[in-house]
Parts: sequence; C-alpha cells; structure tokens
Amino acid sequence: MKRLIVAVLVAALVIALVPLVAVAKPDKDKPLPATNVELVKKISLHGHGHGGGKPSKYAATGELGEPYTGAKYAVIVGISDYPWEENDLNYSDDDADDAYDALTGLYDYSPDNIRLLINMEASFDNIQDAISDIKGKEVEGDEVVFFFSGHGARGLAADGDKEKVDEAIVSHDGRPTGNLLYIWDGQLREWFSRFDTSRIIFIFDTCLAGGMTDLKAPGRVINMATTEGGTAYEGDQWGNGQFSYYFVDEGMLKGKADKYDNLEGAQDATAEEAFDYAKANCKWQEPTISDSFDNDLLL
Repeated sequence: MKRLIVAVLVAALVIALVPLVAVAKPDKDKPLPATNVELVKKISLHGHGHGGGKPSKYAATGELGEPYTGAKYAVIVGISDYPWEENDLNYSDDDADDAYDALTGLYDYSPDNIRLLINMEASFDNIQDAISDIKGKEVEGDEVVFFFSGHGARGLAADGDKEKVDEAIVSHDGRPTGNLLYIWDGQLREWFSRFDTSRIIFIFDTCLAGGMTDLKAPGRVINMATTEGGTAYEGDQWGNGQFSYYFVDEGMLKGKADKYDNLEGAQDATAEEAFDYAKANCKWQEPTISDSFDNDLLL
C-alpha cells in the first residue's frame, strides 16, 4: 500500500512539472525560436536618379530639448558581408563607417566609447555583448546611439511581445559559411530595457524598419528607413543605403539637414532635422520616426 501511495505521488509530481517545462521562457540573450521567417533583402540599384519631395509633417521643431549631461556611447553595426554570397549587400558597411565619422567628427563621441561592428565582426553575440557592455556603464544623463544597417526580416518569434508578426534585424553567427541569426524587435526591446538613461537614439537602415517601434519609450528617438512593411534601397549613386546617405552622409556630415541654427557657427543637425531631410529626399521608400524626446535632440 505504501508503495502504491509513493508511486501515485511521484506520478502526480511528474504531471505537475510537465507544464512548467513546457512554458519555460526562452533566453532572450540567445537566438530565439521562430517560425515562418522571411528574410527581406535590401534592394541594390544601379544608375537611378535621386529622389525628392517634402514631408507632410516635420519632426524638427527648431527648439532644442535638454542637452546631455554625461558620457556618450554608441553601438554601430553595418553588415554587407553576410554568410554565403547570395545574402551580401554593397554599402551597409559604408553606412556604418559614415555613422562613426559623424559621431566622432561632429558630435564629440569618443572612439573609446563606440563599438563599431562591421561584417563578420557584427555577429549576434558581439552585438548583444556591445549593448550589454554599455548597459553596465551608462548612467542617467548619458546618451546612447544604436545604429544598424543591413537586412530585415519578419516571422513569428517567441520574443515576448504581443505582435502576431514580428520584425527583426538580421545578424549571423560570425562564420563566412555559417548561419543567419535574427534579433527580434521584442528581444531588442529587452536588451535596451532597464537603462538608466532615457536619452537613446536608434537608427535602422533595413527593410521593415518601421516595425522597430517596439523600442518606444520616453526620451527615445527611433529613426526608421521604411514603414513596417516597406523595402529599403541602396545604390551606386549614393554609395550608401539611401536612408543612411540622406540621414548621415548628406544630412549630418555635409550639413544639409541643418535647417535651424542650433549652435551658432556649428554644423549641428539634430536627429529630427536629419530625419526630415532623409524623408524629404528618399525615393521608393518612406522613412518613419517615433519621437518621444521633448523638442529636438542634438546628439
């Protein structure tokens, strides 16, 4: 009889534990399980002319918001060389180099505080480590930039958000003949959660970039090359991704986005001015912005 009771108790314990195992949450610091994943490749153009137009609504107000009061940190990622040649791009690494030049040359970012991850260095693990490293250093009043140029993707991912279809930025495992790895929007939101500073600027030059609004929070500016379902372009005429060219290269480095004289005599386009200039000039794609910063953010 005692043996029967013990057996029944053990069986009950096993049954009770099975649901716990089944609902175990995936580790968001690792690649997440996903189904119906579709890689949406940025389109490379050759010889097309420049775009043009005006936004129906401007992001820039002409009034500067609170300046940063601490240190500045950045993670800059550009992937042209993906595993296997069929996934390669031409200019995403150049986009990242230009973003680095803008931050260090115009906005007083120290190279010591920037993680520049290009091509095979821009693995899933290295991107996660770079964000985690800044998270361990930044404090309230600091400023953080996250820049990514490369492919986008969509699918059904276990990333913890309530979206039916998720968007991702596309990384890899660091091997030329390895695997593509996806950083999902809800996962990226988790990586940037519990930062002490609220002053964070995101720049995404990918297809489906508009899906990155999951990262929205007070004080953040999310600059996205496309709508949630849109396609991004790169081309010889820009030597960049189209969005990065107008946002960073012409908008910031060449000062063409500097509509308001924020600091007298300085080339000092704000994030909102750079976005407005990119939106006015991009053709075939529609940049979008999520701006939760009061007035204009000068990097």
